Amino acid sequence: MTKHNPYEAFHIREFRLYALGWFVALVGTQIQSAAIGWEMYARTGQALALGLVGLAIALPTMILALPAGYLADRFNRRTVMMLSLTGTTLTSLGLAAVSWEQGPIALMYALLVVDAAITVLGAPARRAIVPQLVPRGIFPNAVAWSMSLMQMAWVVGPMIGGLIAAVYVPAAYLASAGCTGWFLLVLSRLRVPPIERDKNAARISPLQNLMGGLVFLKNNRLLLSLMALDMFAVLLGGAVYLLPIYAQDILNVGSEGFGILRSAPAVGALIMALTLAHLPPMKKAGRNLLLTVAGFGIATIVFGISENFWLSFAMLVLTGAFDNVSMVIRHTLVQLITPDAMRGRVSAVNGVFVSASNELGGLESGGVAELYGPVFSVVSGGIGTLLVTGITAIASPSLRKVGALDEVEEG
Repeated sequence: MTKHNPYEAFHIREFRLYALGWFVALVGTQIQSAAIGWEMYARTGQALALGLVGLAIALPTMILALPAGYLADRFNRRTVMMLSLTGTTLTSLGLAAVSWEQGPIALMYALLVVDAAITVLGAPARRAIVPQLVPRGIFPNAVAWSMSLMQMAWVVGPMIGGLIAAVYVPAAYLASAGCTGWFLLVLSRLRVPPIERDKNAARISPLQNLMGGLVFLKNNRLLLSLMALDMFAVLLGGAVYLLPIYAQDILNVGSEGFGILRSAPAVGALIMALTLAHLPPMKKAGRNLLLTVAGFGIATIVFGISENFWLSFAMLVLTGAFDNVSMVIRHTLVQLITPDAMRGRVSAVNGVFVSASNELGGLESGGVAELYGPVFSVVSGGIGTLLVTGITAIASPSLRKVGALDEVEEG
């Protein structure tokens, strides 16, 4: 039996370059995100300004996801990514200029919309390119390391962004531009094999090509069940959106405690991501997915009823850890089951599922909390997650039977 090498993905030059370049770019994105929130609130003094930032980023994601998937399958994915990175580098420079001049807030929102649109157009190509860089047997390890780097960036980026913004906000946007520019340079040195073209693409209409990801998912019940399970679990388990209320009114720990609680899911996700990266590929992925989503629901319920700060912190750490397992399994299955010619469009649909669950999850949690209180909102959401998990386990025997991640075949 061959000994498992936890760093085998990094032995491949193309993945090593890609992963480190993407990590730097993601840190830059988080730096910019922290800076824009800081500046918008400092200049307007309105919480609504922060909500509009989220809206400016979310709308292009929902509108352009399907066209972005088509681009990823129709054109060279590295080229699509490089064009996207060029655009986001320029918008970061634009934000720096507007911030330095203390220009109109409306112009900053416009730049954010453009930045989000350009990012969305490159996102499916980025997600679909990794299976082209590593062999199928190594892909689960590559996913685990990608998730580890993502969690690291989510922890490090906002910290750096906050420090820079506290000194000089425009410098944060310049730092972001430098990070995406670095990834652009890395991609220019990447050797990417050509994608497998869809043999039927020339015989069907552009609209059918555009909707190809939806059609594929309609005919693949396993992937549809996988995405629906994750979407509803995140939508119903949105305890993180109510953390300010818990910190202030229930746990009575103030802003300092809120900061610690807010970081807890990222801590759990990072620990789990590093653990998965050092373990052999899962052998019972379907069962593990259902168990971790159920664990996410249970941890959410305990957090909802807890009045002890450290118990609440521990439950949030667990939600991050369980969610990371779900992310690794979902991303691996989506990429390996989907044929190469369809990966961009299916990844785009998956991105819509993720975005919808995140945005609507906050709306659902806030709305229920407004009507029935925060504890009822969190606890009922956790119970809902358990119910969805149970229904999925019964209704999707193919998901229960998914075995080793390194032996998944195209569907």
